Amino acid sequence: MNLVLQGPQADLDTLKQIAALAHPARIVELGAHAIRCEDVETADDINKAVDAAAYAAQADATFIEAGRSLADFSLLAMDMDSTLITIECIDEIADMQGLKPEVAAITEAAMRGELDFAASLTRRVALLKGLDVNALQRVYDERLRISTGGEALLETIQGAGLKTLLVSGGFTFFTERLQPRLGLDYTHANVLEVDQGGRLSGRVLGGIVDAEEKMRTVQRVCEELGVGTHRAIVMGDGANDLKMMGVAGLSVAFRAKPVVRAQADIALNFCGLDALATILA
Repeated sequence: MNLVLQGPQADLDTLKQIAALAHPARIVELGAHAIRCEDVETADDINKAVDAAAYAAQADATFIEAGRSLADFSLLAMDMDSTLITIECIDEIADMQGLKPEVAAITEAAMRGELDFAASLTRRVALLKGLDVNALQRVYDERLRISTGGEALLETIQGAGLKTLLVSGGFTFFTERLQPRLGLDYTHANVLEVDQGGRLSGRVLGGIVDAEEKMRTVQRVCEELGVGTHRAIVMGDGANDLKMMGVAGLSVAFRAKPVVRAQADIALNFCGLDALATILA
């Protein structure tokens, strides 16, 4: 096993001190804030000690099989809200109605897995009834930002020949704009119904993209590509991402809820999205 340690604020000396807990045979410097520790010892007590020390130093620790690289994969599938982008779009849309605190509380509970996602989305969308659809463009223009390292990761992923999928419990209004902007191959999200007056009806058209649908989407795209889901990397942050992460060959929790971090192969708590490329370099 290898251990990759990296953190935007962590210096090499600090990372090497953490590495010593796993007794590596070799340490390779990967930059000013990242190292790869080769042929490390792994046991529950060692892993826990490394994780605790890394977290205290605001660094991310990843134990991974030696030799794993982007060449092992054919697809990168990503959640959108709070993963590829920094915001929860529905919360920002609700802010246009003066309802952000109420909607954001429901979103947070759903992401922790405390509420059924489909029911919570139906409830939140209903609160948006009557909002001018132009408010969505304002959210896109004024508030939507790509997460740190997102564009760099996609450039690396696409350069390595992997396909990309953005699968979201959010809305097509945003995925359809991000697709050409970032050169994404596939997108799938919920469709907000708009009435003839150009206002949101408070309903979603068609089926809701919940945890099951996210998983099915990853499976469908892999089938289209002619590969098994073990060839997919899946990134997410909320409980509704767990099922698609569960069928992946490699799962990545980004700034994720505790329930997601606990089940992911890789947890990025401090680094940007491009830290994945460092791990699989």
